[in-house]
Amino acid sequence: MNTPAATTTVPKGIVLNIQHFSTHDGPGMRTTVFLKGCTLRCKWCSNPESINPKPELGYNLNKCIGKDQCGFCLKECPESAIFNVDSDTKVRINWDLCTNCGKCVPVCPPQSLYLFGQEMTVDQVLDEVEQDSSFYRESGGGLSLSGGECQLQADFAAALLAGAHQRGINTAIETAFNVPWSHVEKVLPHVDVVLHDHKVTLSERHKKWTGVDNKRILENMKRAYETWPDKTFIARTPLIPGVNDDEEHIRAVLAFIKPYKNVVDYELLPYMRFGESKYGFLGKVYEMQDFNPPSPELLARLRVIIAEAFGRSPGRKSS
Repeated sequence: MNTPAATTTVPKGIVLNIQHFSTHDGPGMRTTVFLKGCTLRCKWCSNPESINPKPELGYNLNKCIGKDQCGFCLKECPESAIFNVDSDTKVRINWDLCTNCGKCVPVCPPQSLYLFGQEMTVDQVLDEVEQDSSFYRESGGGLSLSGGECQLQADFAAALLAGAHQRGINTAIETAFNVPWSHVEKVLPHVDVVLHDHKVTLSERHKKWTGVDNKRILENMKRAYETWPDKTFIARTPLIPGVNDDEEHIRAVLAFIKPYKNVVDYELLPYMRFGESKYGFLGKVYEMQDFNPPSPELLARLRVIIAEAFGRSPGRKSS
């Protein structure tokens, strides 16, 4: 009697976007793969389309040519979530009714309707990433996983990173570490460089601005530093005026990371309003309209504190 051959499940993931020629997501020239899903709700998030773990509908009102010239989406939506108001020919979305089924997307000629995110296999992603391999060799770059929170899709992320190593590609991740430790154990063995956020030091303030406290985040960071002493960690703070742009926060982060020699740098990422328009595409409200980027003078002062802590001249990064 023949025994059926065992089948191996090939991990698939929900990929938001693949960005080529990135220079801020790890060393050298990178190809950054953005994965869907996040457990935080940072009020300043520049990628709101990455929060939902599943593909979701986006709608650009400015591209819509109206029901008189088109109107196909009105007939296609099974939930009647797309409607029209008498005062305007352009359609609107009832986001409470929309199920993100995507049936309206292929019938929209001007592509004002589209899906954020698609299911991809490991090989599909790596085949596209490997197209940039010549740039990696010259710049010391490689593949970076970002999000959202890339460690939420732990099995897929681990398979992607392991596959990249098999193809001779350096790996990095951008993470907030707000995931179960079991996810970290799957992902980090396949990572060369870990870029991780220290958003807000005080737990209650962290919860106010991100939706969760930072207890699990800090525990995961310490445990990761200690579990993988030979890996490279780079701490980062998205610098938000009035939230965490003070010396107290910067010095608290430095006190947290400096005992660990594998945390080789601390970077400040000044707040920018790049993602504001995307909130409207998703039927969401952007809450940070009154916030502006930190001043150059403040950035320079805080970077001097970091440089002194790492024993280098201001403006020079660690090698």
